[in-house]
Amino acid sequence: MTRDAAPPGLPFIKMHGAGNDFVIIDSRGRPGAVMTPALARVIGDRNRGVGFDQLAEIRDTVGADFELDFWNSDGSRAGACGNASRCVADLLMRDLGRDAVSFRTGRGLLQAIRRADRQVSVNMGAPQLDWAAIPLAAETDLLHLPLPGDPVAVGMGNPHCVIFVPDADAVDLRNLGPRYETDPLYPQKTNVEFASVIAPDRLRMRVWERGSGITLACGSGACATAVAAHLRGLTGRRVRLDLDGGVLDIDWREDGVWMAGPVARVFDGLLSPGFLAGLL
Repeated sequence: MTRDAAPPGLPFIKMHGAGNDFVIIDSRGRPGAVMTPALARVIGDRNRGVGFDQLAEIRDTVGADFELDFWNSDGSRAGACGNASRCVADLLMRDLGRDAVSFRTGRGLLQAIRRADRQVSVNMGAPQLDWAAIPLAAETDLLHLPLPGDPVAVGMGNPHCVIFVPDADAVDLRNLGPRYETDPLYPQKTNVEFASVIAPDRLRMRVWERGSGITLACGSGACATAVAAHLRGLTGRRVRLDLDGGVLDIDWREDGVWMAGPVARVFDGLLSPGFLAGLL
């Protein structure tokens, strides 16, 4: 690419949901997606780029208001991201002047609404409770995986390994998280949640995210943890989770797992042509 043909700047929005932070790229009206593994990695670098837990790219689609692609900071794809979905839904509901939107992800057609308390709630779909769908490497008891800590396996469009512990705050997350993430039982790796029961309707959860590491919150992880807790008989189907970055409300209904919580638009920016040189 010649100097005169340097790529234009790329606008982005930085948002977070309960401390789970995202870069959002709006590619509607473009002929295709702009994101690549290399571009996701450089934007995700917190020292040399912008930094994010996940990146969401908004794209045009048919039969819904928009479509979302998700990327981890290591350049790998993420199949689902609940808090990023809520953040983008907040943007689009404001742009469209509505309190509800529909969108497509790897999970299929999903819905989001703005509640009366102004928080954004998204339906993350039904949990995947089949070993091949999660996926696991072999058929096994999902409620009692043959791993240390007696974890539960749940899929929410991405794999999760939920470990219930007496005190989530005492867990050495940086040391233990990668061990579970890369265990051979999870051929596509896994998100890892450590949770402790505070009350029949309240959990404390900390998370190690596949492809990102320690994050302050994880929406799909909160959904998976709520599902696992109910299946273990520890909570009801409605539960509040205290995460490092804030509070999320989970309600496992007949039509799917709904998640609600706060969102914040932090700033708008423009990735410079020099930064993007050779990447677009």
